Amino acid sequence: MSILERLLYLGLITGCVCQKQDDQVMFLAGPMTKEQVKGSVLDAFDCSYPIPLGAQQHFESLQSRGLTHFKVPLSWVQLLPTGFPGNPQQAVVSCYHTLMKQLLDVGLQPLVVLHGSTVPDSLRSRYGGWESPELGDMFRQYAEFVFGEFGDLSESWVTLSSLEELMDAELQNALDAHNSIYRHYHQLFPGRDGGISVGIKASKVPIISDTQLLKYTDFLSIKIQYDCTAGQNLAEELKSDLGKCGDKPILFYEVDLMDCSSYQFPSDTNMLKALSNGGQNVLGFDMVDTLRPAYRTPTRHQSDRSHLQTLSCSMTYCKTWSDFVTMTSTERDTFLNESFPVDFQWATSSESFKVEGGWAEDGKGETIWDHFGHEGLAFANQTADLACDSFHKVDFDVYLLRGLNVNTYQFSISWARIFPSGHQGIHSEKGALYYDKLINALIDSGIKPVVTLYHWDLPQALQDYGGWTNASIVEAFKVYTDFCFSRFGDRVKTWNTFSSPWVVSHAGYGTGEHAPGVKDYVVASYQATHNMIKSHAEAWHVYNEKYRKTQGGTVGIALNSDWAEPVDPSRPEDIAAADRYLQFMLGWFAHPIFVDGDYPATLKTQIEQKRKECPLSEPAILPVFTAEERKRIHGTADFFGLNHYTSRLVNNSLGGCTPGPQGVGNFLAHVDPSWSSTASDWIYSAPWGLRRLLNYISTEYVSVTKVPIHITGNGMPTEYSGDSLNDISRIDYMKSYINEALKAIHLDGVNVQRFTVQSLMDGFEGPEGYSERFGMHHVNFDLPDRPRTPKQSAYFYSSVIENNGFAAKKKISYAADLKNTDSKQISSIPPSTVPSQASVVWEKFSHQSNFQRKLYHYGTFPQGFSWGVSSSAYQIEGGWNADGKGPSVWDTFAQKPGSILDNANGNVACDSYHRLEEDFYMLRALKVKSYRFSLSWSRIFPDGHRASLNQKGVDYYNRLIDGLLAYNITPMVTLYHWDLPEALQTLGGWENVEMINVFNDFCDFCFATFGNRVKFWMTFNQPHTIAWSGYGLGQVPPNVKNPGIAPYRVAHNLIKAHAKAYHTYDDTYRKSQGGLISIALNADWFEPKDVNVPREVVAADRALQFQLGWFAHPIFKNGDYPDAMKWQVGNKSELQRLIETRLPSFTEEEKMFIKGTADMFCVNHYTTKIVSHVTAQLKPQSYEYDQDLSEAEESDSPTTAIGNQRAVAWGLRRLLNWIKEEYGDPEIFITENGVATHFMITVDDIDRVFYYKTYVDEALKANNLDGVKVKGYIATALMDSFEWLNGYKVGFGLHHVDFTNPIQPRTPKRSAHYYYQVIKDNGFPLPDDEKLLYGEFPKSFKWSTASASYQIEGSWRSDGKGLSIWDKFAHTPLKVSNSDNGDIACDSYNKIDKDVEVLKTLKVTHYRFSVSWPRVLPDGTTNHVNEAGVNYYHRLLDALEAANIQPQLTLYHWDLPEALQKVGGWENETIVERFRGYADLLFSRFGQKVKFWITLNEPYIVANLGYGYGTFAPGIYNRQYIAAHNLIKAHAEAWHLYNDKYRATQRGLISITINSDWTEPRNPYKQEDVDATNRYLQFFLGWFAHPIFRGDYPEIMKTVIRERSLAVGLPESRLPEFTPEEIKRINGTHDYFGLNHYCSVLSYPVDLGNQQDYEGDRGTGATHDRTWIESGSFWLKITPFGFRKLLKFIKDEYGNPPIYVTENGVSERGEVDLNDVHRKYYYENYINQALKATVLDGVDLRGYTAWSLMDNLEWAAGYSERFGLFFVNRSDPTLPRIPKNSASRYTSIITCNGFPDPALGPHECLNPEPEVTSTSAVTMPHTTAPMLPVSMVDFLGLELSTHNAEVAIYVLFAFLLVSVIGVVFVVHRLWKTKSNLKKAAVESVNMERM
Repeated sequence: MSILERLLYLGLITGCVCQKQDDQVMFLAGPMTKEQVKGSVLDAFDCSYPIPLGAQQHFESLQSRGLTHFKVPLSWVQLLPTGFPGNPQQAVVSCYHTLMKQLLDVGLQPLVVLHGSTVPDSLRSRYGGWESPELGDMFRQYAEFVFGEFGDLSESWVTLSSLEELMDAELQNALDAHNSIYRHYHQLFPGRDGGISVGIKASKVPIISDTQLLKYTDFLSIKIQYDCTAGQNLAEELKSDLGKCGDKPILFYEVDLMDCSSYQFPSDTNMLKALSNGGQNVLGFDMVDTLRPAYRTPTRHQSDRSHLQTLSCSMTYCKTWSDFVTMTSTERDTFLNESFPVDFQWATSSESFKVEGGWAEDGKGETIWDHFGHEGLAFANQTADLACDSFHKVDFDVYLLRGLNVNTYQFSISWARIFPSGHQGIHSEKGALYYDKLINALIDSGIKPVVTLYHWDLPQALQDYGGWTNASIVEAFKVYTDFCFSRFGDRVKTWNTFSSPWVVSHAGYGTGEHAPGVKDYVVASYQATHNMIKSHAEAWHVYNEKYRKTQGGTVGIALNSDWAEPVDPSRPEDIAAADRYLQFMLGWFAHPIFVDGDYPATLKTQIEQKRKECPLSEPAILPVFTAEERKRIHGTADFFGLNHYTSRLVNNSLGGCTPGPQGVGNFLAHVDPSWSSTASDWIYSAPWGLRRLLNYISTEYVSVTKVPIHITGNGMPTEYSGDSLNDISRIDYMKSYINEALKAIHLDGVNVQRFTVQSLMDGFEGPEGYSERFGMHHVNFDLPDRPRTPKQSAYFYSSVIENNGFAAKKKISYAADLKNTDSKQISSIPPSTVPSQASVVWEKFSHQSNFQRKLYHYGTFPQGFSWGVSSSAYQIEGGWNADGKGPSVWDTFAQKPGSILDNANGNVACDSYHRLEEDFYMLRALKVKSYRFSLSWSRIFPDGHRASLNQKGVDYYNRLIDGLLAYNITPMVTLYHWDLPEALQTLGGWENVEMINVFNDFCDFCFATFGNRVKFWMTFNQPHTIAWSGYGLGQVPPNVKNPGIAPYRVAHNLIKAHAKAYHTYDDTYRKSQGGLISIALNADWFEPKDVNVPREVVAADRALQFQLGWFAHPIFKNGDYPDAMKWQVGNKSELQRLIETRLPSFTEEEKMFIKGTADMFCVNHYTTKIVSHVTAQLKPQSYEYDQDLSEAEESDSPTTAIGNQRAVAWGLRRLLNWIKEEYGDPEIFITENGVATHFMITVDDIDRVFYYKTYVDEALKANNLDGVKVKGYIATALMDSFEWLNGYKVGFGLHHVDFTNPIQPRTPKRSAHYYYQVIKDNGFPLPDDEKLLYGEFPKSFKWSTASASYQIEGSWRSDGKGLSIWDKFAHTPLKVSNSDNGDIACDSYNKIDKDVEVLKTLKVTHYRFSVSWPRVLPDGTTNHVNEAGVNYYHRLLDALEAANIQPQLTLYHWDLPEALQKVGGWENETIVERFRGYADLLFSRFGQKVKFWITLNEPYIVANLGYGYGTFAPGIYNRQYIAAHNLIKAHAEAWHLYNDKYRATQRGLISITINSDWTEPRNPYKQEDVDATNRYLQFFLGWFAHPIFRGDYPEIMKTVIRERSLAVGLPESRLPEFTPEEIKRINGTHDYFGLNHYCSVLSYPVDLGNQQDYEGDRGTGATHDRTWIESGSFWLKITPFGFRKLLKFIKDEYGNPPIYVTENGVSERGEVDLNDVHRKYYYENYINQALKATVLDGVDLRGYTAWSLMDNLEWAAGYSERFGLFFVNRSDPTLPRIPKNSASRYTSIITCNGFPDPALGPHECLNPEPEVTSTSAVTMPHTTAPMLPVSMVDFLGLELSTHNAEVAIYVLFAFLLVSVIGVVFVVHRLWKTKSNLKKAAVESVNMERM
């Protein structure tokens, strides 16, 4: 029964409804409010604004539902602003006339209200208030005016509608005025129906009942407020109050329903009795709050009871449903082509457990969904362990969001990632940091984060105590939300407390289909809801009370709901059932929060009814909120979040005693078979349901509070198989649902502020696992990279967002940018010399050391730097013959079989001609500032000429250019990128001089058509390639093979064509368009094979002139070819007996025309070649042979997928410097730079990442250090494409394109994310890892250096020493490099004094050395002690003590007695006792002098290299686990021996030294690489540290080795097991953590199958970053950052033990250079990282040891690798120790005890002793530690500029020359004197003989 029927029925059965002549009952609506006009306020409409256009349709709708009257309150002050009837506001009068006529036209009677009660200020100021009789007179005049104007339009009037507001004199004057007006009205309209009334609250009726008012009213307009909780009281009051009205008809003028459902008022029997027993004539009812017409509305004369049916339907539902039920399907589905509000929020979403993965990463606790998956309860036993790996892919996900163009991203926080146990006591900071990173990344990308605090993934620890059924969870949730608000609220301004809590209650605790799998719909489900509602309220109050004021955010809840329609609209019980469906789903949560703090009455009544029906098996037990709880819950939402996916058809049914909503609610839900199905059996597409649901919510829940509605989830799943990328069904779904939301906003006035598409990407969908896909991005869950590829729906959604809806796109006009209106033509520069002046570049850079070359430069490019990506028309567009495009030379060539690999062609390519939106997506995601693309000449002019103009081609480029500008991307347009129209090639192509004019005409058209938007033009791309490859080699179209003539002729025409196009732009367009124009030239860098050979340098310079200068010299210098080129070609031509040179000549006029025709220098660069001079052959004539040089690859650099194109980053800096020097310091744009990878490498393109990381940094060096004006960088390419002769076999793209898929899906590669970061950072800002920390180590810090017995002692057979395994190994052929051995080594056995002397100069506090086991125990046992050996160490210890240097003694540093190896060495368990005996000897002999003991040095090396790989002594293979087992036990026994026997008296420290690299994942975005990193560390460091610091091997080692051993049939694990007793004895055998560390690696997984060894078990490969600086050891790259991280890891992993770094250093090899800058750099940066670990990370670092004291035997590398601070000159028999400069630097660090802050002034410790000077000393700029700048050199110990040093050399040379001449002169004089003396002596002798 409708509410109208119910009220009418109520009146009829009691006889209380006043029967008028036409039996009409007044059903009131209105009044119209200003909100309906302006959407801002609720005041009554006063005709101060025009009547809204849709008003009449609204009135028609009201009349059709049975309404009879409409309130029209008049505005006294608007009608009569002065108060006088003679001066009305005519526009207002006309407005009210129109309004009333519209009402009458549709059959509604106006109920006109003259006034309320409050006096308008404008009238009060003149006449006073109601206390003034004068105002009463004015009111009477006003009434007479109104009756005169509108009296014919209305029969029913209210003079004053709010009498209750007046008292005493005010009331009396108002009543007097009313009485006078009443009499006047009836005089004017005698006998008229209707009449005059006043309005008053029911409670105030007794006040006026004693006055004459009742006499002067035709009916009384009563206002009541009805509260369902106080209905009894109201009924009694009405019975009493209205009884005083006599038989005066009553109009319920205002019926205000408070805190209850609207249907309760007409159903209240108490109210019915109050009205019937009083005998009142009820004239009618106000329906504003109670109007809920059902599908049948009574007509005016339907008063027969037989026409009425009983129906229990809430007024909101009935109104909403009836508003739409009469719509035809055509009307319902009519598409609305309008826009959303300007500030509309477009969002997409994800949920933590569905996408994050990293289920146990960084301390995250297990969630109920983790548990659910691990129990095998999801589809195909799938889990969310890895999911989309979003935990490691923040950058990847935000990249997708930028591409989508959303402005909002909704994601959920994993409670267990923040609080693993659910409680604050255990807090994971790394979890919080993950969300910090995500939120910051979103904000950096201009995307608003919306955070859901709980989306189903409860910590399992809380579920173990009942989860949401345990009341204590409310407090736990409150604390968790408090943390989130506090931590993230400064950036997050919108919060959802819960998302779809109904699903949690229903499926998680009711049916058990979801985690946690509780099947209890009787108690648990309702209890879970109860606690979630209270938890929500508490969270809201926390925010409201603690954070709202400072953070200014909003908190709401996202509730899910279907829309429900009756199965049979003619059955009232089905309508009621549909209403119950909504109350049981949506109202269950919404009603407490948005209505009255309690569950819906329908829900409570239904459950209570079921309890009575089923006393033996109650199907539901509903908890009860206390009054305080209801008050605390009510109103706890700042917005209404709605998750909506589908609709249901509902019918009434008898549910019996069955638990669950359908059983308890007595309804059944169905779907219409005509609705489109999805991959989910619960989601069917019924988009019109969304609009209806929004209307329902707007009326039922937010009409009072006016909070906005956020659509927080809407989407549909597709199958996981099939064409998942071309998801047309999802597009249809999204389009229709979004449009329904638009209708709700535009047509219904619903305040919807956001639309969220679920979801961003495919994820783990709970019980369905990965079998259902909701994402707009496809995630390949079969690949460890989890690549994300946009589906077609993503592009559709981005287009909707771009248009802000569905309105026709407006054409954007662009104002001309007139920055470059003046001609840029540069003045002439003198021609190049031979060799060019730019050859200084080789002098400057070619002598750099590898360290200088590779030292990474941190810094940023200037503001305004242009970052871009590139493509070209033929490579990407496809559409080769679409829409009138003509064939190009590449089209013709590619169609011929065999022309290109795999017969590939560009017919479709990337299909960019049809997929612009997809290209825009990538560009948006990258956030590039510019996009370089080329125009297809034959697409615009199919035959090459203007007359063949193809407008569709022009339209395509217009769309492209406009789209770029819409996203603030600068178009950089290449006019010609090799795809000449085939029609022009038939005329000779570029060999035909007419092409100059034809090309100019094409350019002129492009300038005129696109130039208002394009400001950066390039005429040609790589004309060198066109000329040489196209017309010389004939490799590419047009395939002309004429290497000696055609290339020169073609280049000649290209240069002139370029110049003409330039002048056309300069003369005709520049002033109006303000653009720039140039040409893109390609250039390799050419490095001389030997820079010290002049003709090799000349050859390199010549190579550049032939390649780059060929085109650059005419354009940028003097209009002519370089002399080197003219000379070479001219001479070759003459030698070939030609009458003239093959190189064409420019006339003087042409030179003037050509020179300066470029506004900037655009260069494409890829690689570097090594060049050598040759005398090339004369025949055949060839451009190649004209150059007289040979080219070779730079063999030390990485190869790429294209032969002869190695990645040689340092060449770019040199090339840029050469261009600067050669061409007058122009502004340079790098217009192409990139690297090819094989097509099989899809998204994990680490080589491309390294390429950009190194090449861009070289450009940065050129800009920042060398002053080159680098203005822009263009990465090649935007995406994989047709790569010319390589077809699709290689790819240059930042995005992978799957060319096997017809829709060419684009997937971002890792390099895309890397390049985005470079763009965002504008280069490479100095990272925190590289920033120098100033500060000191603790005062007690120990500074040491180290050596090892076999490496330095020598005397291998002296004084009774026994043989060691290294003695034998080194004397075995091919074991040690260069057949080196330790027989003599550094002869330290005989040079104690020398070693101690150099130690003293270092100022170390400690010296670490090892004892040679066979020197003191020749056979390894204590059976024979070699006292001579013991005495050697006593002498050393005494010398150290005399020098005040503390010893750090290593018991075992790899030189096992050979006698023990003969019996198995470390494989034989007896060695444990042998080692204990050896240790006992040393403790007893040296313990009073040694207080720092190391049992074993690097047992990993002993075990793995000595007994695993066999590369170290003793050379055993694959026995490492046995050896390691015994090493660990031997260490433990030695420790216990010392602890038990010696510690008390000697008071020393004893532990073990473990070596380890630090490792980072090769791909940090990839879980399997992260896992590989963990395995690497655990198999390396953990192998030995875990047993000693934790008691046993790492769990991962034990598990992996056991599983792999058993998998091949072994009976047990190859890893030995410790017994419980051994574990207990080993655990804790440490006084400190001894650490040897040198470098870091990048780890990645490798699968070696069933290979049963350490490498197979570890399953991890290691590589390095190309930017890491090499050392003299292949394995050692300089990576300071890893040192700090490793120290922090040890702190966290092993309980922050005291740490002593017992080795750290770097090697060199090759030529000796005492100015070892790389070692200074190493120590400065590594030690500074140690300081950071100490100061910033709280690592308990006690000491540092530099390896090594001096160069020595580096084991298998012999003497080829040198680590020493002191150089040992092995060519001198005395083996002198000569300090390197690093020794001085280390000494200064020791003296300073760290790094004093220069800001505090000079520190005395910074005055080191003079460094050693070397003639081969090198210098290098350095941005992270103090070093000489590039312009300074170390000259004889002085820091001089290169110029001053050069002058100094000349001065010294002059002095030397003078000195030499002087010496010659002196010698000559001495010789002369000697000759004279000799002559005199001879004469004297002769005289004597005479």
